[in-house]
Amino acid sequence: MEILLYIFAGAAVGLAVGITGVGGGSLMTPLLILFGFPYNVAIGTDLLYAAVTKAGGVVAHQRKGNIRWDIVKRMALGSLPSAIVTAFLLKTVFTNSGDYEHLLTSSLGVMLILTSLVLLFKSKLQPLASPTEGRATAKTKIITVCMGVFLGIFVTLSSVGAGAIGTAILLVLYPTLKAHHIVGSDIAHAVPLTLIAGLGHLIFLGNVDFVLLGCLLIGSLPAVSLGTRLGAKLPSHLLQPVLAGILMIIGVKFAIF
Repeated sequence: MEILLYIFAGAAVGLAVGITGVGGGSLMTPLLILFGFPYNVAIGTDLLYAAVTKAGGVVAHQRKGNIRWDIVKRMALGSLPSAIVTAFLLKTVFTNSGDYEHLLTSSLGVMLILTSLVLLFKSKLQPLASPTEGRATAKTKIITVCMGVFLGIFVTLSSVGAGAIGTAILLVLYPTLKAHHIVGSDIAHAVPLTLIAGLGHLIFLGNVDFVLLGCLLIGSLPAVSLGTRLGAKLPSHLLQPVLAGILMIIGVKFAIF
């Protein structure tokens, strides 16, 4: 019965992701914690879940030429090393998972709050830099790498943010970039980031439940496709604020308690 529950949970999250476009991490990790999984296992498993579910999107966007690999490389230059270092430090600084649980819960809360704010105000984000679409300034390149470091640390600690917050960063730093390039580039960066962070949790910390991962994927992969088709017919401008409010409440709970 538990296996069926996890499959249905994967399907529910996949459906919500397909309809609203919200990243699975912001939904899946709190749900797994609600099911009683330890924070570290929920986060580690969800990272690999995210890497697998987003991989198909990279192939699709690459075929359409939607990925700006120069931007992806800048983000990855900061995010991938910081993800590895973060997982390694969790292993070396703390003696067991209980010692760093508060760090994970606080990070999860902060990232959920940031995700909810991005959903609410994404259309109002103001550019901090104004590079042309084909060429970024030296300042923008440096900031992009720094933002990659931020994502690498906090995605590893929370499993949340590679999608929504990554998109917000690109919207701010590359305001002239076309929408499909932002989406494609963000997904292309999110896959290696969540994969490396997830492998860090697996190799250094043993924080991955493969039975749970398999169940979630069985449920979510077909549901994401269905949700995407339904999303085209539903008012996402109404659904996203509701979901943002839910994420805000959950985020505050994790951040404070």
